[in-house]
Amino acid sequence: MDTLDLSRLQFAVVTIYHYFFVPLSISLAALTAGLQTAWRRTGKQHYRDLTMLVGKLLMATFAVGVVTGLVQEFQFGLSWSAFSRFYGDVFGPTLAIEGMLAFFLEATFLGLWFFGWDRLPPRVHLTTIYVVAVGTTISAFVILAANSFMQNPVAYDIDPDTGRARLDSFGDLMVNEVNLAAFPHTMAGAAMTGGALLMAIGAWRAWGRHGGMGHRDHAAWRRLARLGAWVTALGGGAVAITGDVLGKVITTVQPMKMAAAEALYASQAGAPFSILAIGDPGGGEPFFSIDVPFLLSILAMGDPSAVVEGIDDLQAQYTAAYGPGNYVPWVPVAYWTFRLMIGTGMLAAGLALLFLVLTRKGRPLVGSTRLTALGGRTLLRLLPLIPTLPVLANTFGWIFTETARQPWLVFGLFRTEDGVSAGLTSGEVLASLVGFGLVYGVLAVVWLRLVLHLSRLDLSTDPTADEPDQDDEDPAARTSAGSAGRGPAPAY
Repeated sequence: MDTLDLSRLQFAVVTIYHYFFVPLSISLAALTAGLQTAWRRTGKQHYRDLTMLVGKLLMATFAVGVVTGLVQEFQFGLSWSAFSRFYGDVFGPTLAIEGMLAFFLEATFLGLWFFGWDRLPPRVHLTTIYVVAVGTTISAFVILAANSFMQNPVAYDIDPDTGRARLDSFGDLMVNEVNLAAFPHTMAGAAMTGGALLMAIGAWRAWGRHGGMGHRDHAAWRRLARLGAWVTALGGGAVAITGDVLGKVITTVQPMKMAAAEALYASQAGAPFSILAIGDPGGGEPFFSIDVPFLLSILAMGDPSAVVEGIDDLQAQYTAAYGPGNYVPWVPVAYWTFRLMIGTGMLAAGLALLFLVLTRKGRPLVGSTRLTALGGRTLLRLLPLIPTLPVLANTFGWIFTETARQPWLVFGLFRTEDGVSAGLTSGEVLASLVGFGLVYGVLAVVWLRLVLHLSRLDLSTDPTADEPDQDDEDPAARTSAGSAGRGPAPAY
């Protein structure tokens, strides 16, 4: 592999690994805020204990995400200095704001939240975790704006003296139509990631080897599992809706990406959507395929009879616009990552729905009928897999987004081959890649062991202490009970 290929591999490894933790941080911050709000409003002890558990999971995930994010920023200067010079005036403000939010706002208020238990007034303490949740959301919006510029460059001009992109309007950069479509899609995927983790932990403790029906915390773990399942299922619905919107925007600004996702070589009216193809989607007609008539035209253009442009026609258009060259991305990667993204995400949402159906109205996960028993046992066996499904969906989605834009780093403006640092050698990139891999391997082991440790601990108090149920009591009495129930933070 030459320097360009190794640099691209390094970028893929660094970015994909970092993105394992970003959606988790976003969703766990919001879920922690929601659970703490439930505790403040009801005074129920199990909400307090679960708030501490999810908050601890957030802290571990946030810490690893910060470290991997730092590496990601360093590798821009290490391997992509030519691109950084071209893109610096645009990327600089967004990176600075994201850094201020991630490193100062989120880290500061997350620390205040953890160390402020029983030290800050209740409302102030609750506000700190909301600040963290809002900070992660704004951070995601801003950094997605930077990526959206690479997909659909807006709000810039090219400096005639330096040849560098120069930012004209930060506001216009933020409201890039790709960003406005990608942000809700990303947030929905993030919700699925955190929800699936909580569903797996809750179900594992409520019905698995480290808990069980007779365990004193069974009811609390059951509530956590159903909360996670609801978030995963609703997130799956939101992902489908926002994905449809994003697909139409991508078809408008990057038609080659959508054509590569479908391996559509010739422009076609009333184009079908290929669910599965066996053969070579990058080299001609597959020998077996399952198609849904008109669906691609509907997904891409919102019209069953609309013409979807094919790869061959787009290649001719790009050659005329940008000069001779190959503007076709690696079609098999685009085709399969697009389907794997949809498939793994739908599987996660489907398992969450199955869990909600099996456990409705207080029923045990493994029911008494043959069908519910089979479904419950299957879900229990799949628990270790469930949290990985949204992570895989997010990963396949980003691989598709980045690889199907090739050969461009900034679409229509700057090619990938022009962005590599001058003078960089293959040995230097390989050495840094090995170093990053070792650090990431250690971080993965530490994070996984910490999550398993937190998940195996019992909740701090006897869950019967929060009974009787206060849902029917006067709100003022609930508030009073919540304040009176404040005690030392659970020790994890």
